[in-house]
Amino acid sequence: MRVLVVEDDALLGDAIQAGLKQSGYAVDWMKDGASADQALTTEPYVAVVLDLGLPRLSGLEVLRRLRSRSIPIPVLILTAMDAVEDRIKGLDAGADDYLVKPFDMKELAARLRALIRRASGKTEPFLEIAGVRLDPAAHRVLCHGQPVELSAKEFAVLHALMLNAGKVLSRAKLEEQLYAWGDEIESNAVEVHIHHLRRKLFSGVIETIRGVGYLMQRDKTS
Repeated sequence: MRVLVVEDDALLGDAIQAGLKQSGYAVDWMKDGASADQALTTEPYVAVVLDLGLPRLSGLEVLRRLRSRSIPIPVLILTAMDAVEDRIKGLDAGADDYLVKPFDMKELAARLRALIRRASGKTEPFLEIAGVRLDPAAHRVLCHGQPVELSAKEFAVLHALMLNAGKVLSRAKLEEQLYAWGDEIESNAVEVHIHHLRRKLFSGVIETIRGVGYLMQRDKTS
C-alpha cells in the first residue's frame, strides 16, 4: 500500500517514513505543499498523512485542492496540540482524521489502517476470501486456519488484491502500490510475487485475466 507523507520537519518526516515502511507501506515523502499537490494529481495513493504548516502551499490548501478534484483519498492531518481551530478547519475541509503531535507511531499506523479499511468499504479489521484471511495489524496471513509465511512484497500484493476483490488490477497498478519513488522495480517482480502467492496459498486464489491483470473474486459469503 502506497501512502504520501507531507511533513516539512526533517526529523519527524524521516521518522514517519521509516515507521510506515516498517509497517509494510511504500512511502513517498514531500516536504512542501506545492510538491504534495503535484504528486496528488498523478500518483495513486491509498492515504495521505498531511501536516498543516507547510512551505510554498499550506496543508489546508493542499487538502482543499484535493477535495475540489473529487479525489476520495483518505487524509489524516497532523496538528499541534493547541491548534484546535486548525483541526476544525481541516476536518471541515475534508480531512478524515487527525493526530496530535507528539504521537506514537503505532497509533499513526493503526489510524491509517482504519482509514484505508473504511475507504475500501470494509468493516472488519481483517480481510477474508475463500479461506484466506489477512490481518493488516498483525501482518499475518492464514490459509484455512494455517499460518502462511509471506515476504513483505508478497503480503502487499495480496493485501491490494483483497482490498480490491472483484476488480482486475493490472501489473502497473500493483507496481504503483508496491513501490515508492526511487525504488528499483524489476521487470517481472509482480509476476514472481503472484507465482509465490499461488504456491503458498492455492493455485486458484488469484486469477489471471489475460492481457489485463490479476483478480481475486469477492467471497460469495461476504
